[in-house]
Amino acid sequence: MTHAYRVDSISFVLCLVLISGASFQACANPHEFNLDNGLKLIVKEDHRSPVVVAQVWYKAGSIDEVNGVSGVAHVLEHMMFKGTVKVPGGEFSRRIAAAGGRENAFTGYDYTAYYQQLHKRSLPMAIELESDRMRNLILTQDGFEKEIKVVMEERRLRTDDQPRALVYEKMMAVAYQAHPYKNPIIGWMNDLENMRVDDAQAWYDRWYAPNNAVLIIVGDVNPDEVYQLVKKYYGVIESRPVPALDARKPQIEPPQVGTKRIIVKAPAELPYLIMGYHAPAIRNADADWEPYALEILEGVLDGHASARLNKSLVRESRIANSANAGYGALARGPSIFFLSAVPGNGKTVEDLEQALRAEMQKIISDGVTEAELARVKAQVIASHVYQRDSIQSQAMQLGKMESIGLSFRDIDTMVEKLKAVTADQIRTVTKKYFTDDNLTIAVLDPQPIGQKNPAKIPGGLRH
Repeated sequence: MTHAYRVDSISFVLCLVLISGASFQACANPHEFNLDNGLKLIVKEDHRSPVVVAQVWYKAGSIDEVNGVSGVAHVLEHMMFKGTVKVPGGEFSRRIAAAGGRENAFTGYDYTAYYQQLHKRSLPMAIELESDRMRNLILTQDGFEKEIKVVMEERRLRTDDQPRALVYEKMMAVAYQAHPYKNPIIGWMNDLENMRVDDAQAWYDRWYAPNNAVLIIVGDVNPDEVYQLVKKYYGVIESRPVPALDARKPQIEPPQVGTKRIIVKAPAELPYLIMGYHAPAIRNADADWEPYALEILEGVLDGHASARLNKSLVRESRIANSANAGYGALARGPSIFFLSAVPGNGKTVEDLEQALRAEMQKIISDGVTEAELARVKAQVIASHVYQRDSIQSQAMQLGKMESIGLSFRDIDTMVEKLKAVTADQIRTVTKKYFTDDNLTIAVLDPQPIGQKNPAKIPGGLRH
């Protein structure tokens, strides 16, 4: 569940030569184009090797689902490989493999995306194949019945039979009262059992349109040539009445008014604790500051050998076998700052909870030192920069930004905002958000592990 590179400053300069037919022209790298049907194309040149990655991101994920059809976004992702009139089922993947490429797809809370990575000479084929299934997918009852079984087995393997994943799922369902993030991306089993091919068809008809998509091309390419290629294949697809992100109904989570607790019983060897605090995500990359302070706070607590949770709880006091922090600043909806840990030998989850609370209180009382702040900033910013080391990661970064309502132009802004975080800001957000009234606690109560043969992952699982 889940969501790249060399420092490559995104500088924008005036274009001296207009590229015929594009509604927006940029000489900078990345290059942005907008087709008449609403499709946005972003091309980033990276000429280090003759390879290209193509990703199409649809601005529709599990956040857009309604009661009774949780998981339909992910189910349709599977069905997208079932074929069109021109390209029968299985042929898409065979053609990409024959060209020496690889392809897959993924569904998130906020988006669904499909990608191919292959030699640049095969880019026209990949674009033709992907554009074809944007509007020409054939959904059959027989194909649906086979694939829904695959999805249900995927749920069993990755959630129901994985105690920590199960605790996370149950916690999210409790932490969120109203927001659709309370539902798992893969869907509740009852919804999957009762889903129909018509549900997948309705989702496809509603959301899969050029004006609800962003096409990302990164690699050894010429932007002008890519634009003409995309215009040839995608430009003929008609737009559909899909609401833009900023025109969709706001889904605001009501303020929490007291600590929530849940105990999850599941076969496991050790207990497990998750503490989740509601936190904001980035809405305005330039004006916001709290998400950046929270991201640096995550680095203070976790991510390297000298981070506070590992140093204090694991190495020194040995209260925990492991201790982690997690926070995501990029989302269409609200975020949660997670603290999680496994108790050490002879310790309990109650010991863990008190130790984690004590670590947060230290930051509120004493703050972080300037030396610690400088070290963590360097590490956090480096992780952003290292995303630029691969074309796949570059495309992921661009696609995610565009799919949640931000812009790829915000990437450099975000790095500068991280650099500007102060020790006082870290202290302020810790005091503001790490309160009992803002907290959900989930505990894994380990049950005896029964003897059973391990399940085999079905061949239809794509990711």
